[in-house]
Amino acid sequence: MTYNKLNYYDALGISSDTLAFINEQERQIQDQFLNIDEIAQHNQMKVLHAMQKHRLSDIHFNWNTGYGYDDIGRDAVENIYSTLFGAEDAIVRPIIVSGTHALTLMLTGVLRPNQRILSITGRPYDTLEKVIGLSKSESMSLMDIGVSYDEVSLKEDGGFDFKAIDSKLNENTNVVYIQRSAGYSWRRGLTINEIADVIAHVKSKCPQVIVMVDNCYGEFLDYLEPTEVGADLMAGSLIKNPGGGLALSGGYIVGKKHLIEQVAGRMTSPGIGKECGLTFGQTRPILQGLFMAPKVVSGALKGAILCAKVYEHFGYRVNPSPESTRSDIIQAIEFKSPEKVIAFCQGIQSASPIDSFVSPEPWAMPGYSSDVIMAAGAFVQGSSIELSADAPIREPFIAYFQGGLTYEHSKFGVMKSLQFLIDRSLITLK
Repeated sequence: MTYNKLNYYDALGISSDTLAFINEQERQIQDQFLNIDEIAQHNQMKVLHAMQKHRLSDIHFNWNTGYGYDDIGRDAVENIYSTLFGAEDAIVRPIIVSGTHALTLMLTGVLRPNQRILSITGRPYDTLEKVIGLSKSESMSLMDIGVSYDEVSLKEDGGFDFKAIDSKLNENTNVVYIQRSAGYSWRRGLTINEIADVIAHVKSKCPQVIVMVDNCYGEFLDYLEPTEVGADLMAGSLIKNPGGGLALSGGYIVGKKHLIEQVAGRMTSPGIGKECGLTFGQTRPILQGLFMAPKVVSGALKGAILCAKVYEHFGYRVNPSPESTRSDIIQAIEFKSPEKVIAFCQGIQSASPIDSFVSPEPWAMPGYSSDVIMAAGAFVQGSSIELSADAPIREPFIAYFQGGLTYEHSKFGVMKSLQFLIDRSLITLK
């Protein structure tokens, strides 16, 4: 008996013309995918080595209660992260609610009144402005306790401005801050080689300075991480790259042991530090997600390249370009129209396994200076390693695409976003 194969693309609203167009664009970028696969293989072995080195066992998936003293699962997770990222110590906790929370702990744990922070990647991500004191907040900011702030913008080509850094770097600088990812700015992510070079330069001028790196969206995109090339502290979110889509919440901070101790004192309280804090049975999904992360990240990266290829074809500015070396999983597309941004994000939402029937609209999201539209039909709420897109509704109307637990799903998200734009006569397929 012969059975007919159901055309699921048709059932999911993708026209044959759109499917053929996407497949043709995909064929043109296959060589780039080979290099991504090589990095993913390296990082898979790197994760496996860290887990085997610390003799990971199923006993580490148990958990205790109360204060969480002697939690061997928690210790195993933090030892594995420390080894994996070439650091002396680590904090990896489900009670860290976001990447912003992890970054805030890193900053507030180390900085003291009358000290100075210098951001050498320009203005940090929107959600850190209130933490630093760059925008008004009812909560206490770093500036409220006497921490001073200065910044150096990146050059037009997206690289570090060494001359400007030298002009603002002095013996009164306590922390140099680097944001690896572009965030909501029109620039590329910073490569590991660039980060290594600027850290070496900063340390040659001011050996005492603490170099911090916001590593959100950057894990497993290269063979090395910032703490392996000289960063003193580094932080990120478990519901981005390193959680592999399985971690339910959390964040990490890795780095020099004495600095991690200071951060731990801020996380809990002085005198308690890392010794307490339940993991609430989350060691297994945190570690299983970490094990899956290199493969998941490689699929998301391929999807971002395909997204760039597709929308560049229609004449839109994309950042990074399809051929660029990448250092985060984010793809920016400049639509110059709120209608196109909204259609793009609604298309991504319709491609999701969760809440595909929901149509997102712009809203006043806490921590952001303008209305934001967010498409994220994810198994873990807010997980940006899962297929998602968001955009601040402000000129020049840039949408940010990221994630996909599999490349196939990320690819489908690109298809669906394009189909929405075509169906609304905002793009003509040619």
